[in-house]
Amino acid sequence: MLVFAALMWAIAQVTHSNKITSSTASTIAADSSLPFVQLMATALLLAFGVFCAIAGVISFNRAKTTVHPLKPETASALVTSGIYRFSRNPMYLGMALALCAWACYLGSIWSVVGIAGFLLYMYRFQIRPEERALEAIFGQEFIGYKKRVRPWI
Repeated sequence: MLVFAALMWAIAQVTHSNKITSSTASTIAADSSLPFVQLMATALLLAFGVFCAIAGVISFNRAKTTVHPLKPETASALVTSGIYRFSRNPMYLGMALALCAWACYLGSIWSVVGIAGFLLYMYRFQIRPEERALEAIFGQEFIGYKKRVRPWI
């Protein structure tokens, strides 16, 4: 996540220094209430992201299963309660929302590239392997869960 946050910062720096902005961004920037609105949006996105991530960890701890993202094959329980009723990946959702908050704070529409990169990377290199491992461990129970609950929200 930190790599994508740094990428977003770099993109924001380059686009701001080169004056690459959209007409919408120019119109919004002329609004004197933007700093407050931007600050509130940043705070809300970050708060919701932190909530999702912590709720995911708490649910895993209550089920006494691993939170280690690189060892999904060591899962001892399929967690489908709590926040996992709404999202199969609340910890990753929390990270994505934190990146959305960072993009909002940076104020650069171009920093969305970092969010998209994070989502694609997580899906390809983390979520898909985790889901294969969970399907191998829990079989039909996990397949049914995948059908009921969306990956993000």
